Amino acid sequence: MKQAGNETQSTRPRAFGVSRNVFFLGWVSFLTDVSSDMIFNLLPLFLFNVLGVGTAIIGVIEGLGDSAATVLKIASGWLSDKLGRRKGLTILGYGLSTVAKPFLYLANVWGAVLAVRVADRVGKGIRTSPRDALVADSTPPEKMGRAFGFHRALDTFGAVTGIAGAAAIVFFMQRGEQLLSRDTFQMAVIIGVIPAVLAVLLLIFFVHERRAFRALKEKVSAAPGRGFDRRFKIFLGIIVLFTLGNSTDAFLILRAQDIGISVLNILLLLGLFNLVYASVSYPSGILSDKLGRKAIIVGGWAIYALTYLGFALASASWHAIPLFALYGLYFGLAEGVTRAFVADVVPEESRGTAYGLYHGAVGLTLLPASIIAGVLWQVISPAATFYFGAALAGTAMLGFALLIRR
Repeated sequence: MKQAGNETQSTRPRAFGVSRNVFFLGWVSFLTDVSSDMIFNLLPLFLFNVLGVGTAIIGVIEGLGDSAATVLKIASGWLSDKLGRRKGLTILGYGLSTVAKPFLYLANVWGAVLAVRVADRVGKGIRTSPRDALVADSTPPEKMGRAFGFHRALDTFGAVTGIAGAAAIVFFMQRGEQLLSRDTFQMAVIIGVIPAVLAVLLLIFFVHERRAFRALKEKVSAAPGRGFDRRFKIFLGIIVLFTLGNSTDAFLILRAQDIGISVLNILLLLGLFNLVYASVSYPSGILSDKLGRKAIIVGGWAIYALTYLGFALASASWHAIPLFALYGLYFGLAEGVTRAFVADVVPEESRGTAYGLYHGAVGLTLLPASIIAGVLWQVISPAATFYFGAALAGTAMLGFALLIRR
């Protein structure tokens, strides 16, 4: 779809060939992920090691946290289309997540953790669809993969930085101990809130509304989901199937601990995962602009299936090193390119709604996916969780390859 209106200051290419809005939205995501990954990568271990919560409840917490925002992702995307404004909803979402995080310092029962996690994810639900639509609105079609690749790269380099910060906190407070302590987690919360506040300020002062898009708001459908072609609807069905086997990453963390890896080394593995993810995202986005999205997405999903199969078979701690690297490769190939694919196949004036439906389909499916993963872990074995994920990913990959024309 062609951009409406002439090239403006917010869409003109700047550093790395992306627009001003995309550039600063990338840094907003960088700072937010510094904060979130410093705190939330330790959360499963805090629940398991400090509060004594079982894996089924951890699955419920993480699944509800990700699924609580489902309706909001759809509604906020549609509302941003209807209002012709993306920025305000984006600020509201980032702000709510920032306000919620400090309350984890006081949490001493899993119900309190659940409340904070849901509030944080509600903020993510409010902001995600309008923000992705703003990235797409601020980018010409021929650079869509580059823009989303750049955004995902900065987002993920933020995760690398946040994990490095968490690893430093763990190292200085408890060295190589196998289990996480309460004091270590509380210190991560205190430090992690700072970059989240900076991200909200950067968003307020440096990201601008797209005026050319606002002129199209009268074309928005009265109900989410209308006006999309068959290809987008098939894509949503395939995403649901893929996500049903893509449970919360908390189970990857617990699997690493299950095969004998310490808290500090788990954080280093997460750093490796995010470093690979960040390094691959930008070039894979550029490559998708040249070769098409389909081949990149199918390749990424194939790597995901192999990675989960590897986690199922893992029996030694060193096995986690190549597996976490492969998991980062999957994300780097598929995550940003999938979002660019959505922008390719829907009208500009409906992008907010489309991203809402896309993120909503993922969020709605994450709850049953995480519950299934937790039950499989407890009732059968840890390996069963990953065999299930690999099987569904392989099926979804074949569905995308055979049913999506691009």
